[in-house]
Amino acid sequence: MMNYQHVFNQAIQRLHEEGRYRVFIDILRNKGQFPNARCFAGHNGPKPITVWCSNDYLAMGQHPKVIAAMEEALHDVGAGSGGTRNIGGNTHYHVDLEAELADLHGKEGALLFTSGYVSNEAALSTLGKVLPGCLIFSDELNHASMIAGIRNSGCEKFVFRHNDLDHLRELLAKADPAAPKLIAFESVYSMDGDVAPIAGICDLADEFNALTYCDEVHAVGMYGARGGGITERDEVADRVTIIEGTLGKAFGVMGGYIAADKVIIDVIRSYAPGFIFSTSLSPVLVAGVLASVRHLKQSSEERDGQQAAAQFLKDSMADAGLPVMPSVTHIVPLMVGDPVKAKRISDILLAEYGVYVQPINYPTVPRGTERLRFTPGPAHSEAMMAELVAALVEIWDRLELELQKQQAA
Repeated sequence: MMNYQHVFNQAIQRLHEEGRYRVFIDILRNKGQFPNARCFAGHNGPKPITVWCSNDYLAMGQHPKVIAAMEEALHDVGAGSGGTRNIGGNTHYHVDLEAELADLHGKEGALLFTSGYVSNEAALSTLGKVLPGCLIFSDELNHASMIAGIRNSGCEKFVFRHNDLDHLRELLAKADPAAPKLIAFESVYSMDGDVAPIAGICDLADEFNALTYCDEVHAVGMYGARGGGITERDEVADRVTIIEGTLGKAFGVMGGYIAADKVIIDVIRSYAPGFIFSTSLSPVLVAGVLASVRHLKQSSEERDGQQAAAQFLKDSMADAGLPVMPSVTHIVPLMVGDPVKAKRISDILLAEYGVYVQPINYPTVPRGTERLRFTPGPAHSEAMMAELVAALVEIWDRLELELQKQQAA
């Protein structure tokens, strides 16, 4: 007879043995004081900490305009949406936000989802099912939500080496010229902090008559004059068929979306189960996002502050000999290479220094590349970063980890 409990216990035990069992920290952020927060885990009452790994990159989740918009909506229309979009859950807030997001990316339309994961899974799986015999070409480092959507589409999938245009060309050239094709990739890859060659991918899409699907979740709000992402910054948004983004990172609230021409939006709206059968986002959340998107379209102050902080932290880590990984974006990854040590460093930082940064382990990154991933924002001061680097150097020495020797000038 099957011992279900034994099987479940073994599954958890394997994670402990591999050093990658995940522990969720128990915190509350302090409104208007990001990155300051309170940690409840293992303490008699809350202990002050500094958050270094939030995806609320620009602290827009704390912005007065966002909070005021959400409070106004709450008192105007109440808490929930009341249902799916086609049954009671379509509010004027949803309509307005979709128009703002379409405008942000220079597209005819946009469609909201409850999360970035759902938007990727729903859009990619639906596109693959609607296009007969579709072939999907996927970057090897694409997010789990994209992989899930491609798998659920039932399409034949071809994985190309990360950001490798020559390999992508090779795969496209071997494919049936008459078959529908879709190239799926991200603009910013959040664990390494590198950027896709979007123009080159679009050139190949033009040559081989393929559609393009670009996940901009770690770039919307962050890049471009109005926060339209890398596609706006690099002036290629008009060449990308579908742009997908999140509302829970730089925009600071919650949700996901796609932007494309009206027909594609209508197809996803009409066929995607992940959209049709999901209760829509609360209008309170949508109101907050609306305020955030409108603000970041007009203000670059937050983006500039974030980029300056990220560069300062990268330079400081490198100067101290810490193994900071090369990154051309706002992501600051610090290589550890071992899940147990990554967790140990994270635990010491929290317990002794009040620094909160989560270890990143497999399957988020490949085994042997475990790391700490820092996301400094405009509210992280240079003094905070100096204290962080000093703490890391002390821990590296304590755990007998190697610092990198600096090259003589």
